[in-house]
Amino acid sequence: MTFRERRATVVATVGGVQVGAPHPVVVQSMTNTDTADAAGTAAQVAALARAGSQIVRVTVNNDEAAHAVPELVTRLHDMGVNVPIVGDFHYNGHLLLTKYPACATALAKYRINPGNVGSKRRDENFRSIVQVAVANDKPVRIGVNWGSLDQDLLTTMMDANAALTEPRDARDVYIDAMLESALRSAALAEETGLRHDQIIISAKVSQVQDLVETYRRLAARCDYPLHLGLTEAGLGSKGIIASTAGLSILLAEGIGDTIRVSLTPKPNGDRTEEVQVAQQILQSLGLRSFTPQVTACPGCGRTTSTFFQHMAEDIQAYLRERMPLWRESRPGVEEMNVAVMGCVVNGPGESKHANIGISLPGTFEEPKAPVYIDGKLAVTLKGERIVEEFLVILEDYVASHYVAGSDRANTEVQGTT
Repeated sequence: MTFRERRATVVATVGGVQVGAPHPVVVQSMTNTDTADAAGTAAQVAALARAGSQIVRVTVNNDEAAHAVPELVTRLHDMGVNVPIVGDFHYNGHLLLTKYPACATALAKYRINPGNVGSKRRDENFRSIVQVAVANDKPVRIGVNWGSLDQDLLTTMMDANAALTEPRDARDVYIDAMLESALRSAALAEETGLRHDQIIISAKVSQVQDLVETYRRLAARCDYPLHLGLTEAGLGSKGIIASTAGLSILLAEGIGDTIRVSLTPKPNGDRTEEVQVAQQILQSLGLRSFTPQVTACPGCGRTTSTFFQHMAEDIQAYLRERMPLWRESRPGVEEMNVAVMGCVVNGPGESKHANIGISLPGTFEEPKAPVYIDGKLAVTLKGERIVEEFLVILEDYVASHYVAGSDRANTEVQGTT
């Protein structure tokens, strides 16, 4: 029995999205706009939601941001975007949530970091946030971070460890301090009135090995839904690879109920990349399907022409562009497999294994490409319009094989007349 199966009875609901086994692992993201700019933040939230983010978190760090949250949610509603919005609070969440009740009402969930809700009045400030959550019937994520851990708790545990005859490694004590902070805070939240199924826990670190160790220990100690992610995954390929490595190990073991890939974007970069990476991790593990998978060979000396590379890129881009519409009108299309191969070695075989596949002959030959549909050769395309003609075939395949409920009924009626 996996950790997720063991926790199957504990499910948190975030604005209608259910987090916890037996529900699918939820993909979420976070904006990097100034939340006080309600219009700009709404535009980015909408883009993240269109990319497939099921929950979006926004920074609520000052009066202006808290005041703008209701307008943000209203703008999203007017745009037809109903993704739950989570408020990310640090240091002053107890002040903002009580000062701006409309903000507290508009948010679908509150994120609290118990390491920075105060030092002298930590428990009191924490309770204040939880009391607002209870009054508004909102779930809470208790998010402990390696870089902002409760220093009083850490010092106490480090001192106790140092007094032992055989002290443990400092890394082990640090991880235990993170878990202790999260679980003590969860217990305090329940004592304050929050239901057990309104709590989600995260314990984020920045290194893959630490992430795996921390969440294995956490999953063994509690049945709360768990939010997975590296707290600072990094830039480009480093961030993608580190996130994939850490999350894949845990997800394959059944640990994790919602994930976020915290990539550092390029200046003015596409924020939706973190959603696409999270989706691909889940899809590669066979846990969820989000978009048709493209099987494409890496290329070799047989494919020195760039035609194959452009073809693979164009087909992948077309699938991604069509998915927002297909997701609504063509249920099941996300499980389709498309093969785009460059030469005769593996091309025909991979194309036959796919739902639909196309294979080029390789280098120094007239471009011609056999197209296989459901394992059988359907047509051979030639000339300069191979990609355009293949996309027409692909669109026809989707229309005939992935039919919405009402369309399917009409098709069946037509087939009997």
